[in-house]
Amino acid sequence: MAVSIESLKSNPYFAELKPDEIAAIGAQVFERSAGRGEMVLLEGDPAEVMYFLVSGVVKVFKTSVEGKEQILNILRPGDSFNDVSVFDDGVNLASAQSMTPVELYGLRKNDIKTILNKHPQIALNIIRVLAGRVRQLAALVEDLSFRHVTSRVAKILLEYAADDWVSRPRLTQQEMASMAGTAREVVARSLKVLEDEGLIKFDHHRIIINNKEELARMAEIPL
Repeated sequence: MAVSIESLKSNPYFAELKPDEIAAIGAQVFERSAGRGEMVLLEGDPAEVMYFLVSGVVKVFKTSVEGKEQILNILRPGDSFNDVSVFDDGVNLASAQSMTPVELYGLRKNDIKTILNKHPQIALNIIRVLAGRVRQLAALVEDLSFRHVTSRVAKILLEYAADDWVSRPRLTQQEMASMAGTAREVVARSLKVLEDEGLIKFDHHRIIINNKEELARMAEIPL
């Protein structure tokens, strides 16, 4: 596929740029595809590329020395990843793996430096994007530190147990556990509690929300 200028234009990194500026940046973008379950980045490798997700779903996660996985984010089209690692000239802070077949646009570190020199507006856009990233990580720390596991599971369900399966992937109980910072067995018990209280029900391998308002109350978030 050819690099889509419209896809770049919709990305927050390139907001407020003129069409000719976006076209010039597009000439430096390369394309990459990955199949379901393919590793896109490995934590600890030298950071050479930042990616923009064009289609599909990618999970970003860290792995402990014992092999425990903590999912930091699940990305959808329009999101970027590995930007912090590239900007600070360090190593990849986290691994990235495709949850579905994906299409990606990539920018190499050296090309990003050239682009920033030519288009200073992008530096302001970067501040906005990274500020949003800090808020997202702060929310994750709050969830892991202060919320009961069942509350965390309720919050995950509200975000991912939706009908829009194109952009919201079905999560396994293990993936939910990796997001909630707990074990799969604990997630299974929390789901059973929510089912017993009538807030959710199981339909084969799908989870259907029966009472969104009560689930939101349990998750301590506004609808």
